[in-house]
Amino acid sequence: MADWRRILNRRDDGFPRIMGVLNVTPDSFYADSRVNSLQDALSRAEQMVKDGADWLDIGGESTRPGAEPVNPEEELERVIPVVKAVRELLPEVGISIDTRRAMVARAAVELGADMINDVSALSDPDMLNVIIESNLPVCIMHMQGLPENMQNDPNYGDVITEVRQSLADVADILLESGVSANNIIADPGIGFGKQLHHNTTLLAAGRDIVPNTQMPLMWGVSRKRMFAHLLSREDASERLAGTLGIAAMAPTKGVDIIRVHDVREHADLYAAMRAVE
Repeated sequence: MADWRRILNRRDDGFPRIMGVLNVTPDSFYADSRVNSLQDALSRAEQMVKDGADWLDIGGESTRPGAEPVNPEEELERVIPVVKAVRELLPEVGISIDTRRAMVARAAVELGADMINDVSALSDPDMLNVIIESNLPVCIMHMQGLPENMQNDPNYGDVITEVRQSLADVADILLESGVSANNIIADPGIGFGKQLHHNTTLLAAGRDIVPNTQMPLMWGVSRKRMFAHLLSREDASERLAGTLGIAAMAPTKGVDIIRVHDVREHADLYAAMRAVE
């Protein structure tokens, strides 16, 4: 397993760690991020690490707006061979398993996953047990509703306060179960049950949404639907520039990990910013 404690928080120079997205699904919203075979997954994983990824986030269920749930057995069949093969090929990279299901998380952890990325923030009652048993970090993300209905009509009174409180409620469950605060990563859930102004408000807030100062912050903004509304870029393939614009703000907002489809471009962005600073 990787030394995940070394790559959980942002770099000493203040720049976030880069997490590359490895979608083992046929219906991810960004077609170019989908992998169609084990060899394809390994090739992409190896390239992302060469390009500068500290983490790889492996997922077998699309949670784009309108997505239908995947059968648990099918999700296992998609991701477990990839986790196993990536762990063997790339022993130093951090592996995150992107799942809402405890059975998938447990199987991935047994094969060497270093983090659980739960977009449903413990909706599976057994997920807490997996986290306690594994003693691994967990990312808890805010989502209003479910992927199949979350964008129907999302509403908030004060989006920053409500997102922070929702994350705090889940974090308290983890803390009371003995999970340390620095092993709980907060994700505001950009695009998950939010309208454009909710997304931009949460991004501007940065670490204000994090309920505990010891908790790392993760952003997942890469090529999301918000850029269709913000920049009139309907096709996900046209959203890289907007994505990099938001990513350039991450160091000043205290972001520890940034989850992206385009690892090389983000690594180049931060290398250029670092050189000027």
